[in-house]
Amino acid sequence: MTNGNASSGDWEGRYFHVDQILDRPGPRTDPSFLAGEEVKDFLRNKCKILVIGAGGLGCEILANLALSGFKDIHVIDMDTIDISNLNRQFLFRQKDVGQPKAIVAAEFIMNRIPGVKVTPYYGKIQDKDDDYYMQFNLVICGLDSVEARRWINATLVNLVDPENPESLKPLIDGGTEGFKGQARVILPTVTSCYECSLDMLNKPTAFPICTIANTPRLPEHCIEWASVLEWPRVHGDQKLDTDDPEHIGWLYSIASARAKEFKIEGVSWSLTQGVVKNIIPAIASTNAIIAASCCNEAFKIATSSAAYLNNYFMLIGTDGVYSYTFEHERREDCPVCGGEALDVSIGKEWTVERLIEMLVEKQDIQIKKPSLSSGAKHIYFQAPPQLEEATRPNLEKMVSELVPDGGEITVTASSLPFSLSLRVKYV
Repeated sequence: MTNGNASSGDWEGRYFHVDQILDRPGPRTDPSFLAGEEVKDFLRNKCKILVIGAGGLGCEILANLALSGFKDIHVIDMDTIDISNLNRQFLFRQKDVGQPKAIVAAEFIMNRIPGVKVTPYYGKIQDKDDDYYMQFNLVICGLDSVEARRWINATLVNLVDPENPESLKPLIDGGTEGFKGQARVILPTVTSCYECSLDMLNKPTAFPICTIANTPRLPEHCIEWASVLEWPRVHGDQKLDTDDPEHIGWLYSIASARAKEFKIEGVSWSLTQGVVKNIIPAIASTNAIIAASCCNEAFKIATSSAAYLNNYFMLIGTDGVYSYTFEHERREDCPVCGGEALDVSIGKEWTVERLIEMLVEKQDIQIKKPSLSSGAKHIYFQAPPQLEEATRPNLEKMVSELVPDGGEITVTASSLPFSLSLRVKYV
């Protein structure tokens, strides 16, 4: 990056190479491409883009967007800067430890690239309403949370109004896991959405080290905090033995206490083992490649200067460097964009409790704390406490007592802005 003392002429020349793309059509240019000043004016003065996440991916994305000509950027992040972030989250310095990532990242970009406005929000994506998301032309996710991705995906799908083309907000999602990564383009209600590909994910028992947050939001964060930060603080140089039941028991108790402090549920012995044995490193080069891919797609969508990705890019860097693209098709029974009920076959003797366990574990559902109803009948609700207590006796009842064969069950969860319809078949 050029230093802050550059002249105005230098800043005008910053986009010289970008202008080579925007000044003339190319062999893969979209027919709607308006070469010249019109497309430059839209990119630099009218296009408003939202970046969700200001961590390893987010730092790269923010810098790339600003250097590509996007000048109205907003960023949301709920985390503060930890010393362990500094080796790859290059917008932060040691003096910034403890400060909100979104605010520090925004200030850094604006100080280094005059003319770019970055508006930060330190908080959760769930804090914002539909009107907030409607103002953007594009949304890019650099998140480390499946639940947050599911939330923003469903929110953008729900925004779409067939009578208003402006309500369709393209979503570009990036993710990394060690030397592997992916980038994808989601056109809500047009292409497959994030929920359509949920069965491609492994059950999350391992998280990148950067997910250890000052304000934890998942049980896995509490476990990693106990193992990575509290163990060395209390035990000094004594090595953590992940095969020693006493060591796992200590981590479990410490993580449980932290989870209780932040009103987080889900810390268990088995989850503690799974997390501490499979911590995934965050690789700066993987972040750089995936962020570049995301920003490339954002530039193509914003300017129509080339065909955008349809719709999935995978990077496999474990043995050499291998990448490929493919089209992930929509699921007709996707609870977010499909609209069809999901057929589920269960035994006649299954209890409500067993059905709930299946919903938590099933790859294409993965709802952590599901509440169930059938028509006007409350089967089991996780909250509020009075309703949970009133429906708790149903956990031991057989589903077949409450719902007829071929009947539908509505599944909801407080963490997700959509409901899932199950069509039950007894076998």
